[in-house]
Amino acid sequence: MICGFHEAGSTFMPVSAISNQTRRCGPNKLMNQPHQAHGTTSALALGALGIVFGDIGTSPLYTMKEVFGGHHLALSQGNVLGILSLIFWSLMLVVSVKYVSIMMRADNKGEGGILALLSLLQGHAPLGSRLRWALMSLGFLGASLFFGDTLITPAISVLSAVEGLEMGTPVLHPFIVPLALGILVGLFLIQQHGTASIGRLFGPVMLVWFGVLGLLGILSILQHPQILAALLPIHAVHFFAAHGTASFFILGAVVLAITGAEALYADMGHFGRRPIQLVWFAYVLPALVLNYFGQGALLLSNPEAVRNPFYMLAPEWALFPMIGLATAATVIASQAVISGAFSVTRQVIQMGYAPRLIIHHTSATEAGQIYIPFVNWVLAIGIALLVLGFQSSSNLAAAYGIAVTATFAIDTLLLGLVMRAQWDLDPRLTVAVVLFFLAIDLSFFGANVVKIPDGGWFPLLAALVIFTLLVTWKHGREIVAQRLRQMAVPLAPFVESLLANPPTRVTGTAVFLTADAKGTPAALLHNLKHNKVLHERVVILNVRHADVPYVPADRRMEMTTLAEGFYHVVIRYGFMDDIDIPNALSECPCGMQFDLMDTTFFFSRENLIATRGEGMMLWREHLFAAMARNAASPMSFFQIPANRVVELGAQLEI
Repeated sequence: MICGFHEAGSTFMPVSAISNQTRRCGPNKLMNQPHQAHGTTSALALGALGIVFGDIGTSPLYTMKEVFGGHHLALSQGNVLGILSLIFWSLMLVVSVKYVSIMMRADNKGEGGILALLSLLQGHAPLGSRLRWALMSLGFLGASLFFGDTLITPAISVLSAVEGLEMGTPVLHPFIVPLALGILVGLFLIQQHGTASIGRLFGPVMLVWFGVLGLLGILSILQHPQILAALLPIHAVHFFAAHGTASFFILGAVVLAITGAEALYADMGHFGRRPIQLVWFAYVLPALVLNYFGQGALLLSNPEAVRNPFYMLAPEWALFPMIGLATAATVIASQAVISGAFSVTRQVIQMGYAPRLIIHHTSATEAGQIYIPFVNWVLAIGIALLVLGFQSSSNLAAAYGIAVTATFAIDTLLLGLVMRAQWDLDPRLTVAVVLFFLAIDLSFFGANVVKIPDGGWFPLLAALVIFTLLVTWKHGREIVAQRLRQMAVPLAPFVESLLANPPTRVTGTAVFLTADAKGTPAALLHNLKHNKVLHERVVILNVRHADVPYVPADRRMEMTTLAEGFYHVVIRYGFMDDIDIPNALSECPCGMQFDLMDTTFFFSRENLIATRGEGMMLWREHLFAAMARNAASPMSFFQIPANRVVELGAQLEI
């Protein structure tokens, strides 16, 4: 880290002597240490149980019902064994091998997820501009698909839970949609208050949930132990041989059993690799397999159970307690997805692919607990429309899966690049692994393509809209930066010019934020032009985002003296860091204290005008200008008090 002020009493020095005015207060090279999950293994494992496995853990509510009821598949022993074999080996190959065993080794300083994987690739692979653009597009397409999936997961999970009411009495059927809608709306209403208090219950509730899943499965399997023959993959092969093309399309329902697999990798930074692997193999996987096999045994003995094999697996006296427990589990799964959407949105913003949004921190101790109002209410409206439009979990199942499977395929492609670029594995082994998993992923994706007319278009449309917004914002910011660089006055000559004609200095500190470290901020030029004064201390502040999850606080800042009272400051943040400019400035360990009440922050806000010619298509320029107008103000995003901010406008054609 480079930091230090050259304070009053020193001699004004030309820019050519800047290097002599630099003090180094730490290692010269900016490095990032792995982000460590804190806590004992048992505590982390319990936390992971409550957050990470909610989505995949609630899949037994609807998977078997959709496989047999949705496709009107005959309840023969061969069909049941074949489907259970497909589910078991999907859990083993896609979740256990691909995500839990392999992809969790592809961590970016302890963080997982598609954006962390993308940043990892950029850090290890020498990329040309076209390859970099292709990788970024692929990664952000995956992120866009995640948002499409985020809309469906809470709707189908909660609906499938409360649909158990009609198992008790058909009279309650009209209340299912209003009740599901009320639960989901209530969930979104509490987001602004934070989830720290109820979050403590997540782990114990899911501990009970998976325990009950396994227990119900064991009781059913004991009555029909021959169902365990489905562990052999030969039954899946026989199923494909017997049903031909139809078996391929049934994969579109089988994939419901593994939705949520990506969350295991994405949430790795919160809990660590080992706790997640431990919980998966020791508790969650056995519970899921036992429950699916228990449902299969029930279907063989009681074909009438096909209307809802999950709830009919429980004794009659336990129906309503199971509905309550299932509802709690689906709310937890929905909360995990919503929190994930907040986290991914923050990453996207800090990587420069989305405009600034207002971000509230809902916990004084947990940095990852955030609330983004815009995202919260967009999700709330989208999910409410899905519930009202599709009315049942069976109808929603027709829309579920295509976004998930496309994300699986993108993860596999990026994993292959990591295997070569970072792990330096043999090319033949890399190709073999990628082709193996890609064959599985594309089979599931192809089976879900037929769902597009029946609702699969919804997550794809949502992903397309989000992807268009992301790439439009990124390209638009690049155009704006280019225009500003062309118009900018170089910083070094500007500072030199002040030697010949020094302006009037006033007390206090002025901080000018700029994206161009070599150019003079427009706000500084306007302030000097109109007010004809310069503050006693002028700080040119450049905020940069590193391709790492976290930048350690002691290596966050570089501070260089340009001249007497003139300083250039660089503050770096990772894509998982919380941005707080006043806090960063106040913590500089160089003996120089910022007095916030004596500091004014200057921003330059561009009024963008869409024009024909170079740049983007006209409709994209209008879209970009609208996004810029509606972006959160820098003072909110950088957590700067509004009464310490001066904004100066400028007009810019794009």
